[in-house]
Amino acid sequence: QCAAWIPEAGAVLDLLEKCPEHQKKGGFPVVVFEGLDATGKTTVTQSVKDTLNGILLRSPPTCISQWRTIFDDEPAPIKRAFYAAGNYILASEIAKASTQAPVIIDRYWHSTAAYTIATEINGKVQDLPPVHDEVYQWPEDLLKPDLVLLLTVDPEERVRRLQRRGLEKTKEEAELEANSLFRQRVEESYRRMVNPACQEVDASPSKEEVLKTVLQLIKNHCAW
Repeated sequence: QCAAWIPEAGAVLDLLEKCPEHQKKGGFPVVVFEGLDATGKTTVTQSVKDTLNGILLRSPPTCISQWRTIFDDEPAPIKRAFYAAGNYILASEIAKASTQAPVIIDRYWHSTAAYTIATEINGKVQDLPPVHDEVYQWPEDLLKPDLVLLLTVDPEERVRRLQRRGLEKTKEEAELEANSLFRQRVEESYRRMVNPACQEVDASPSKEEVLKTVLQLIKNHCAW
């Protein structure tokens, strides 16, 4: 319906319709990195990709990421639909890439779910849907990764990193900074995700140490 006033929505739906319904993973491992901005995802994903000779993918996928700012300005349901569609388009890219090499992903379904839950529920962490609620369950029809790693750093360090970057903030990043309750809801939502759950990685140490930890976790959980 929104395609009538957002032409890009029609283009997203066209891409979505071209994706096969049930995506099958190839023989190589699929590892997702999650976390708030400035937790080191960009650095770590690039390093892991280089070390494993892998393929790096991002959510939203490249084919629709140029429209991200348009949908970020739309009402929450439309914005969330864009990110949800992006996950299914990304799944078809993962299916193809995982037949060729290890696949490293910078954000996937857990991000979409965690931010949606945190946005729709006001208040404190205890106001979130209870643990084991179906909102934390991976969708049955979405290609599942082998491992999901949640990078975390303490809030003060994260803010310092953001300030060093000096980048323009996304709306959600501005909200995270201004509203510590929102940030807590996002982080707790990540922690409640199941099937697959997020494995937390402290991303405060040096880049070399974090990479070493991450590679060990991949080795332990992904046989290929």
